[in-house]
Amino acid sequence: MMKTKQQKNEEERSVWGADLTLITGGSRSGKSAFAQQQAEQINAPRLFIATCPRIDPEMDERIHRHQQDREGLGWQTAEVPLRLAEELERTPAGTTVLIDCLTLWINNLMYEAEQQEQEISEDQISALAEELARAAHNHQGRVFLVTNEVGLGIVPDNPLVRRYRDLVGRCNQVIAAFADQVFLVSCGIPMRFK
Repeated sequence: MMKTKQQKNEEERSVWGADLTLITGGSRSGKSAFAQQQAEQINAPRLFIATCPRIDPEMDERIHRHQQDREGLGWQTAEVPLRLAEELERTPAGTTVLIDCLTLWINNLMYEAEQQEQEISEDQISALAEELARAAHNHQGRVFLVTNEVGLGIVPDNPLVRRYRDLVGRCNQVIAAFADQVFLVSCGIPMRFK
C-alpha cells in the first residue's frame, strides 16, 4: 500500500522528536502574542528569530514594541532575514525557538532574488520551507513559526503582489503539512486546526 505524503511526514516527525507549531492569522490578529505566550510556558532558554528588516522609522518602532514585549522574560534575539534553517541548525539543543515571521521571510527572499535579477518560484519556496521544517524538527527543542494568512482577501491587481500571495500560501501549506500543531488566531482568539 502506498503511503501518502502526510503519512510519510508523520512518520518522520515521530523519529525527529521535536514539536513544531505553526501559528497563522491576519495582521494584528494576536498571533505573535499567542506564540510568545505559548513559548514562555516552556521552562527552557528562549530564542526569538526576527525576520523583519529595518527599513524605515515606522518599522523600527514596530521592532522596538516587540522587543519591549519580550524584555525581562529571558529572550535572546537573533535578526535573521534569510537563512532560517541555518540559524536553527546553530541553535543550542534545548532552546525554545520563536520565528516571527514567515511572511517577511518570503518578502526578503523575493527581494534578494530581485537584486540578482531573478524570480523565486513556488517550487523554490516549497524546497526552502521544507528545509526549514526539517531543521525545526531536527532541533532538540520546541519551535514556533508565525505567519500571516494573506490569501483571504480580494485578488491583488498586480502580478508582483499576486506572486507574493501565492508564495506565502505555498510556504504556509508546506510548513503546516510538517507541523505537529497549527493554530489560526483571529481577534486575539486562537483556534487549533491540527
